[in-house]
Amino acid sequence: MTGAAGSRTEEKDAGSGALRRTVPPARRFLARRKGVLARLALWSVAEAGQAFVVGHGVARAVDQGFLAGDTRRGLGWLAVAAVAVLLGAPVMRGVFAELAGLTEPLRDGLVRRAVDRSLAGALARPGGTDRAAVSRLTNQVEIARDSFAGLVLTLRSFVFTAAGALLGLLSLHPDLLVVVLPPLLAGLVLFLATLRPMAAAQRRALAADEALGDHATRARAALRDLTACGTGPETARRGAELVADAAASARVLARWAAVRTAALGVAGHLPVLMLLVTVPWLRGRGVTAGALLGAFTYLAQSLLPAVHTLMTALGAAGSRLLVVVDRITGPAPAAPAPPAGGPPAAGAVPPADRGTSAAPVAGRGSPSATEDVPRSARTARSGPPTARRPGAAVEFRAVTLSYGVRAEPVLDSLDLCVAPGEHIAVVGPSGIGKSTLTRLVAGMLAPSSGEVRVAGRPVAGRTAAELGALRTLVPQEAYVFAGTVGENLTYLRPDACRADIDATVRDLALRPLVERLGGLDAPLRPDELSQGERQLVALARAHLSAAPLLLLDEATCHLDPASEARAEEALARRPGTLLVVAHRLSSAVRADRVLVLDGVRTVCGTHQEVLARSSLYRDLTGHWNGGRHREP
Repeated sequence: MTGAAGSRTEEKDAGSGALRRTVPPARRFLARRKGVLARLALWSVAEAGQAFVVGHGVARAVDQGFLAGDTRRGLGWLAVAAVAVLLGAPVMRGVFAELAGLTEPLRDGLVRRAVDRSLAGALARPGGTDRAAVSRLTNQVEIARDSFAGLVLTLRSFVFTAAGALLGLLSLHPDLLVVVLPPLLAGLVLFLATLRPMAAAQRRALAADEALGDHATRARAALRDLTACGTGPETARRGAELVADAAASARVLARWAAVRTAALGVAGHLPVLMLLVTVPWLRGRGVTAGALLGAFTYLAQSLLPAVHTLMTALGAAGSRLLVVVDRITGPAPAAPAPPAGGPPAAGAVPPADRGTSAAPVAGRGSPSATEDVPRSARTARSGPPTARRPGAAVEFRAVTLSYGVRAEPVLDSLDLCVAPGEHIAVVGPSGIGKSTLTRLVAGMLAPSSGEVRVAGRPVAGRTAAELGALRTLVPQEAYVFAGTVGENLTYLRPDACRADIDATVRDLALRPLVERLGGLDAPLRPDELSQGERQLVALARAHLSAAPLLLLDEATCHLDPASEARAEEALARRPGTLLVVAHRLSSAVRADRVLVLDGVRTVCGTHQEVLARSSLYRDLTGHWNGGRHREP
């Protein structure tokens, strides 16, 4: 409750501050255009005269013409009223001509102010980006221009039209004002009382909507970091809070809109009802039938439409104008803090799990990703269990994984032991479970049954930070962020010394790319890199990391064969264990052992051993040696 009250107080103060900041420049703007305002007032006086003549003509046509038996005079007064209506067209033409003298200078001034603000922000924050600059220069400036034009037209029309109509009522009979004015004034007072809280509610609703949109945009861009850092639940809770806040703001706005609708009913409909109810009293006071008809004409044709337009436009256009002008001319808002687990800024690295070079929410091993599991290859039963060694780097103990209670298992009773320092390649048809296997090792998936162990301990139950210290996963879609080249390379090991960085650059032949980008301290823009260059950066990042286990899930698929061989050999020379989901069969040939998943049984051994035991592997090797280079 205290937080909600504080939020409402902040919104009220923000609205008052915006009003205080906007009124002085608005006064100066209008003071410099007194000639335009005077001409606009003259055209508005003509409009007030038109409103007066229409109702007066109807009343005289009834009393002095038709009821008096003089049809000619009645038609004459109606003709006068019709001429007054027709003269409204040139009057409005003159009004719009003068209106341009106010709206166009306002637009030009706001554009200049928006440009000055963006340039000042760019000078104050070199390398930063003003994401709202385009919106301010286009959409927001046009909103301000249109809202200002509508506000001027509405206020001018209400003041002069109401003056003409009320003067006409007074000329017909003073008692008409006694009936019409009280409900009209009551509705206007109620409407004016809603302006300030309604503006605060609109500002709060706009801020809540922007905060929710910004959170969604940042979270979507940071899906890999959210998974890697284990901050997905916290970000989801923050999103739920923002949704609840936006809903609460919408409810407050709806309540004030209901009050405003009531004010419109009081001012826009109650005067007509009161006039109907008091007809006997008015007739007793000497009000003629023509005066009553003229009063209804003033209400229906002039006064009530003006009130309705005023309330609608002042409530909507006025609030929009105040908010938008303050956003363009007011102080620049503070940059929002990135959400927990969001994309790292330049020089920043998520504090939790640095062990995943890129960790998408749906990997190729998940049912929502691109690797679909064909029914003909949905089980992978192991051969004879491999001897379990207590010092194994990776160990699968009767591991089964199914995506659903009734789904056939992707991996079925798999036993596998990978020794420390071993280089193992995983091959098999697309969708057979290769990526699933790497995500089980990385701790991103949990087996349906069985146990996965890394460094002699179960993966289940370990924190993201513990897993991050043990393994690094590089998926097919390499993760590169907008920082410097050096920050991207040291993302998983921010304390790496310059000698280690240089060694990594040399071992992976990354020097030409680093020099092209401008050196290690140069800014790196992800969209300027090819897919292969992104993979090289991610592989160099994994090479530099301190994790003793590297998992490459087709992480070299965008490299040419020579670059792939160089990268895998450099990673194999690195101290630690290397598990590679092979994109080309040459990766399997370079490995110490090969794990073949063929949907029937799992075969694991050296290249020669697997050739002797697996018909699928023999088929793949035959196609490769035949020059067709079929991908496993």
